[in-house]
Amino acid sequence: MFSSFIPPRRVTIGGAAAFVGTTPRAIRHYHQIGLLPEPERGSDDRRRYGYDEMIQLLRIRRLADAGIALDDIRDAFASGTADSDVARILDRLEGSLVARQAELEQQRIAVQRMRAQGSSLGLLSDVVSDRLAELPEGALRQDDLDTLLVTERIFGALGASVQASRFIALATHPDLRACSDRVAAAEEALDDTVAVDDPRVAEVAAERHAFETALHAVIESSGLAQADDARFDAWDELHPATADTGTACGSKSLTEAVRMLPYDFSPARLRCMELALELDEPR
Repeated sequence: MFSSFIPPRRVTIGGAAAFVGTTPRAIRHYHQIGLLPEPERGSDDRRRYGYDEMIQLLRIRRLADAGIALDDIRDAFASGTADSDVARILDRLEGSLVARQAELEQQRIAVQRMRAQGSSLGLLSDVVSDRLAELPEGALRQDDLDTLLVTERIFGALGASVQASRFIALATHPDLRACSDRVAAAEEALDDTVAVDDPRVAEVAAERHAFETALHAVIESSGLAQADDARFDAWDELHPATADTGTACGSKSLTEAVRMLPYDFSPARLRCMELALELDEPR
């Protein structure tokens, strides 16, 4: 009853490909890489594939479908101990599949977070997004989320989590937000046309320092700073190797961090930042 499914004794490459479920091009590739010996040609100068070649093609197809590389299949066949070699290959492949399955599960969880939280907030790590979860929808600006994404890349999740306190304070204190916008606009005006010794540079640095002082006071009084300290303590317990690095991704100076930022600061603006930091130093 199987006679209608049994291929002719010797068939052309097209017939062999159709029976196995592949393409003539694939079979020619097998020949080229030494995976399948090229059969003798018939009187019509066309390759003819018999039973043995068909079995070999079926084996190749099944192993390839399982994810085994063609080079590994060829080496296993060439060793003369195909079964044991294939078993070792399958053990290695299973390990890779287990790792890939775990990676896919992480990707699935990430996609679910993005769908639940919105793509912008969901792009941040759990440590950061959980920090912002209590804010009402729309309280954060897209620029805030973008800045946190950059910070997380440079300083790690903990660094971005601490910075989130700034945006929580800004989102809940409209007066601070307005002051932040004014200072940011003044800093942006310090473009390449402004000399580093221009009086405006020092003036804007003083405005930045005053704003940062006011913002820090709000962060302290609202309990946000205490929450940050608790996160640092929890992080140190879970990641003792990074406890003394200063950031989640290792210590970085301000200069190193600025160089990593995807922004182009003018010399005047860089000088403004330096002056603002100097105002913070104890005298």
